[in-house]
Amino acid sequence: MDSVTQIALGAAVGEATLGSRVGSRAILWGAVCGTLPDLDVFVPLGDAVRDFTYHRSASHSLFVLAILSPLIVWLILKVHPQTAAYRYRWIALVYLVFATHVLLDSCTVYGTQIFWPIDDTPMAWSTIFIIDPAYTLPLLVGVTAALVMSRNRPLGHRLNWAGLALSSAYLAWTVAAKLHVEDIARESLARQGTTYEHLLTVPAPLNSILWRVVVADENGYYEGFFSFLDDDDNIPMHAYPSEPALLNGIEDHWPVVRLRWFTKGFYSVTRIDRDVIVTDLRMGVEGSYAFRFKVGEIGNPHTKPSAPERLIPVREYGRLKNVWARIWDEDAQI
Repeated sequence: MDSVTQIALGAAVGEATLGSRVGSRAILWGAVCGTLPDLDVFVPLGDAVRDFTYHRSASHSLFVLAILSPLIVWLILKVHPQTAAYRYRWIALVYLVFATHVLLDSCTVYGTQIFWPIDDTPMAWSTIFIIDPAYTLPLLVGVTAALVMSRNRPLGHRLNWAGLALSSAYLAWTVAAKLHVEDIARESLARQGTTYEHLLTVPAPLNSILWRVVVADENGYYEGFFSFLDDDDNIPMHAYPSEPALLNGIEDHWPVVRLRWFTKGFYSVTRIDRDVIVTDLRMGVEGSYAFRFKVGEIGNPHTKPSAPERLIPVREYGRLKNVWARIWDEDAQI
């Protein structure tokens, strides 16, 4: 999730855990711990694919964070020695903030390796978009209420809990919505006679009313959209080609192997001039994907591997307007 959401969630969890005893200190340290796991983005790992696929790995492990929690509490008590009586509550606060951070990240489509190093499978439940105001705003309101109501701390405490409850209820709704959309997608694809190997449903930007549906196999992929405001359950799917043969000769090139694994099969292979490009189909929409990587160059007679290079996406903000139009209008073009 975005940094604002993670800070708000951390602050809210901190206040709920220890705010009634140490006041705004709990909010402050909850906010700090809510952003710590994401600092791994500032650690260069050698190339673009490593930076992409190792983000949310060790720094988002429930095991690593459990080991780190007492160390963070040691630092907190150095700063606030008068709260030493609450040492174990501080440990609970820090670990709960860490755990809620990584579990919320797992609800997005990116992929979070929460069981690293025992299992490095990226958890990507794709029930919520990376920025969703409907989830974040209740947290911000609850934390703000707890901060400004220092003279009526019990009321602020209750309002913070109310914000957490509302955001959690919304998250539960996104899970139910995803399950419903997947059922509709499978039925619609069956009626259309569309065959596929992989099915993905993911919320469109900033909401959980409009959902993007992607199906893929080795020859290409389809993309469609379903809105809970649509009149029927048919999902028009648009086909797009992929050229996996471009990877012949570099199938064992580490960036290629790694991207195939990380994207869980939702990738396309194309060429730009002489460059071979692998695109992660999970994040973005057709024509505007967030993660594309050069992995090879067309040679004679075979494709040659190259050092991975990320292609910086062109931001087309007009597409966001089209997404919102599609929520209400089945005929809107994205």
